[in-house]
Amino acid sequence: MAEKTVARAESSSHPVGQEGTREQERYVRPPVDIFETGDGLTVVADLPGVSKDGLDIEVKDGVLTIQGRARQPHPAPPVYREFELFNYFRQFELSDSVDIAKISAELKNGVLTLRLPKAEQAKPRRVQVQVG
Repeated sequence: MAEKTVARAESSSHPVGQEGTREQERYVRPPVDIFETGDGLTVVADLPGVSKDGLDIEVKDGVLTIQGRARQPHPAPPVYREFELFNYFRQFELSDSVDIAKISAELKNGVLTLRLPKAEQAKPRRVQVQVG
């Protein structure tokens, strides 16, 4: 699974005089861990401040896209801040060995766990030998 960044479609709601190539929101790449098991891949991404409503996971043209919008926990601006929440964006190119229809996701305490199972044709298969 290789990381891949694809240009995103720009919004046409830019104010007059603002460049059309710039967005108001800032995105950072969330740190991820990728594990391979016998059944497929597990991707664990840290997305602090992202709720289920702010999370968008999409697979299109063989590219897995993770986009999360973090919400500030308090409505008022902080008096002092050591940590700031950002929006997250990361993409990975998937191989044909991933069964896209069976991908599952779980978000718990700001940690996203994606399970990408192998397609049946990609799983190792034991061949029975008959003695005759």
